[in-house]
Amino acid sequence: MASTEDKSSSTSDDLLTISNLWVSYRTDEALVKAVNGLSLKVSPRETLGLVGETGAGKTTTALAVMGLLPTRRARVDQGEIIFDGMNLLSLPEQRLRAIRGGQVSMVFQEPMTSLNPSLTVELQIAEALEVHRPTLTAAQTSDRVDELLTMVGIKADRKKQYPHQFSGGMRQRVVIAIALACEPKLLIADEPTTALDVTIQAQVLKTIEELKAELGMAIMLITHDLGVVAQCCDSVAIMYLGEIVEYGAVADIYEGPLHHPYTTGLFGSIPDLYGHAKRLSPIKGLAPDPTDLPPGCGFNPRCPRRSDVCSLEKPPAISLSPSHMVRCHLFGGGLGAKDVSL
Repeated sequence: MASTEDKSSSTSDDLLTISNLWVSYRTDEALVKAVNGLSLKVSPRETLGLVGETGAGKTTTALAVMGLLPTRRARVDQGEIIFDGMNLLSLPEQRLRAIRGGQVSMVFQEPMTSLNPSLTVELQIAEALEVHRPTLTAAQTSDRVDELLTMVGIKADRKKQYPHQFSGGMRQRVVIAIALACEPKLLIADEPTTALDVTIQAQVLKTIEELKAELGMAIMLITHDLGVVAQCCDSVAIMYLGEIVEYGAVADIYEGPLHHPYTTGLFGSIPDLYGHAKRLSPIKGLAPDPTDLPPGCGFNPRCPRRSDVCSLEKPPAISLSPSHMVRCHLFGGGLGAKDVSL
């Protein structure tokens, strides 16, 4: 492993590069394989949508980037997480703390449990500034808290209030203000609109988009909502059983003719306003038990297009175009992309 302060030898311009990441959880009964050889990249100012069913490993991936995996149960078995030229997995905790919240921030899934109910909103936003901007005076910190609250659409005179005095949407805005306090290069937003009504969802997403443009940061948006991805993202990574099964620009995923069967199943699970189907076509069955993953392709027990090879060998990663990748046997073994229709 490289020295903790060494820059990566890679010459890539990507802000975040995750390579062959494997993460597992150890319980008294079993070994849970949560992330299995995941690789992805996020460029500066890009918004990447990370999409998949519950249990696909999306949040575990985010926590691995943040260095917040539970130390007694979780372990990174293999891989690299290169952020701005540094391998985050090799950094000592003190160095990682300087990056976490300062250069990489995260909006957690549930705002009520993310906030401390016994502290005012002002104190919780100010904490990030005190840790990462210690040269600020008390007056400057207070002014910055006012600025951040105003930035996310909350009146500054509410900063003395506690989390329970805010609605769900307002609490999510407070969490966003904390995450953006130090103007990070990368924001990880884990289901930022969960449990919010449609109107508030739109407001929160608009706030994030406006702040991205203003601050010039990159975003990794974790979501189940394909509509949100189409609205907000530049590229999309489809995740299943801890690995990326399809990756592409938004146009590749939403308009392209060729897709992984899992991606096809996800789109078949949502209504089409312009179609005439009487019933949806959801993916049959449930995701396999992560303590007992199937051999070969992890999706093969549920796949309507499976063949014998799917249960024997891991599928290759096939480039359908310079921006579009699919990990599926349908596109390998001599089958040209032009010959396959999903």
